[in-house]
Amino acid sequence: MLDKKTFIRSIILTDKKDWQKLYHGYAEFYKVEMTQTILNTVWSWLMDEQHVLNGLVCEIEEKIVAFAHYRSMPSPLRGKDIGFLDDLFVTPEFRGLKIGNKIILKLNEISKNKKWGLIRWITRSDNLRAKSLYDRVSNKTNWAVYELKN
Repeated sequence: MLDKKTFIRSIILTDKKDWQKLYHGYAEFYKVEMTQTILNTVWSWLMDEQHVLNGLVCEIEEKIVAFAHYRSMPSPLRGKDIGFLDDLFVTPEFRGLKIGNKIILKLNEISKNKKWGLIRWITRSDNLRAKSLYDRVSNKTNWAVYELKN
């Protein structure tokens, strides 16, 4: 169970070292090559208040054990922005403590404050552990995702 020294908060400059380690783990999970250029780019986006990408972290006893990246996204059919959760990762040894659930609850709070109305995200079809959480806290849509690489 999470104790009172655990909290979900916005990412800050001093989180960089822990965040980089977690982001490497996230990329490894999805079998995506991670470079210092990518790390530097994403970190600069997270630290730029003018950039659309934002970050949350879960801190347990002064250690960052999870992160989420999210942003607003235009929804033309709604004529307004909605939320989009790009990335969510919990350090393997801290899984099972409902950290992902707490991050999603915090993101829902942010969504309400920003009047997004909904938050959307995708995950890989074989990410069964994450899907079990997502199935509990959200509604699976009937949308298919496509990519056109060039």
